[in-house]
Amino acid sequence: MKTYFLSILLFCSIQLLAQTKTEKKILSLLKVQDESWNTGDINAFMETYWKNDSLMFIGKSGVTYGWQNTLNNYKKGYPDTTAMGKLDFTLIDIKKLSRKYYHVVGKWHLKRSIGDLQGHFTLLMQKIKGKWYIIADHSS
Repeated sequence: MKTYFLSILLFCSIQLLAQTKTEKKILSLLKVQDESWNTGDINAFMETYWKNDSLMFIGKSGVTYGWQNTLNNYKKGYPDTTAMGKLDFTLIDIKKLSRKYYHVVGKWHLKRSIGDLQGHFTLLMQKIKGKWYIIADHSS
């Protein structure tokens, strides 16, 4: 009985450790986005997104499909560092949906000389070929 209990405890500890490790990887992607944006590098910011025509971005203008279309929209909406401002994320929730999927909710804030912007985001993250990507982003 004691061995059975210890085995279950060890399994649960490993699961929690693995989840924490994955969450750290996902949070590091948000840090990459933050740092890339704040240096004015939209291309590096977009590296965290799935480079696929099925990428879905939902914003104030509606739904955009595809990595390239999403990049084009970012460049159109934020043509220079003045428009981009300085980005700051606040994480609200990160939830494991399965071994391959995570759901992330947070707030974003742009500090800009031309007027601040802010809103919320929901991300669907997927592990693809051993790496985590944003496959769907709803930012408002």
